[in-house]
Amino acid sequence: MIADTLGRPLRNLRLSVTDRCNLRCQYCMPEEEYVWLPREDILSFEEIAHLVGVFADLGVDKVRLTGGEPLLRKDLHRLVAMLAANPRIHDLAMTTNGVLLAEHAPSLRAAGLHRVTVSLDTLRPERFKALTRRDTHARVLEGIEAVRRSGWPGLKIDTVVTRGVNGDELVELLEYGRKVGGEVRFIEYMDVGGATAWSMDQVVSRAEMLRELERRYGRIEPIVERSSAPADRFRLPDGANFGIISSTTSPFCRSCDRSRLTADGVWYLCLYATRGTDLRQALRRGAGHEELKGLIASPWRARRRARRARCGWPRRGG
Repeated sequence: MIADTLGRPLRNLRLSVTDRCNLRCQYCMPEEEYVWLPREDILSFEEIAHLVGVFADLGVDKVRLTGGEPLLRKDLHRLVAMLAANPRIHDLAMTTNGVLLAEHAPSLRAAGLHRVTVSLDTLRPERFKALTRRDTHARVLEGIEAVRRSGWPGLKIDTVVTRGVNGDELVELLEYGRKVGGEVRFIEYMDVGGATAWSMDQVVSRAEMLRELERRYGRIEPIVERSSAPADRFRLPDGANFGIISSTTSPFCRSCDRSRLTADGVWYLCLYATRGTDLRQALRRGAGHEELKGLIASPWRARRRARRARCGWPRRGG
């Protein structure tokens, strides 16, 4: 396993399988015509599996499939099966907007996907339509229900909390998560590098969220655990758990062991970074296993604490 200058190991890889998305969330992607990556630039499943094998040799044991919307990638279950066959990958997860989840859940679980995280910012259909510019709220709930019925463990529901938009739904969303057997993670609204008109005034901080929830539930206890996960976890008086990702007021740089690989094969040391290493180019010109390891190991060992201000956060799931 390799570590950076602060001793942070390389263990988690966020792997985008497509840049395309079937929603147009206001804080994430503009409604106007978007320039997608040329199909020939997208990594094939075989190329992805090859690169994941290189990362695994360097210590990566957790892979999360993202997008865009990963379920727009045709035959995604084939890639899942290829990655699940790698004995060094102990945690294979996916983040999805849930629109296509009901259709694909059986094949993904059969292929070996361990966990699913569904992005859901509201339980109100009209509010969902305004947020995403699409009328697919019912399909997202159907996808979550499909996960619940299957008994698939580890369901998480991610909610970006925005003042004046959905900050009044914290309790509703928490109760919904308990109903479907999922752990809700509230995420502070964050700057996505100029893609939207972000303002600090729209941020509902972790402290505000906890105060609101304590008014409803009483004393909330923090869960103390040694983990590099971005969410701080909490326990309600009745034992139910939830998380908060303080992406704006308290970013998780200090313990971050994550990097991301885009759908066209560019590898970034930080989830916020705008400059990366083109692994696709190296792979397609015939770089061998050891050369690819070097292209990854050298930058990671030199990695320092990220400069966070306006770094250009990738689109949801990226």
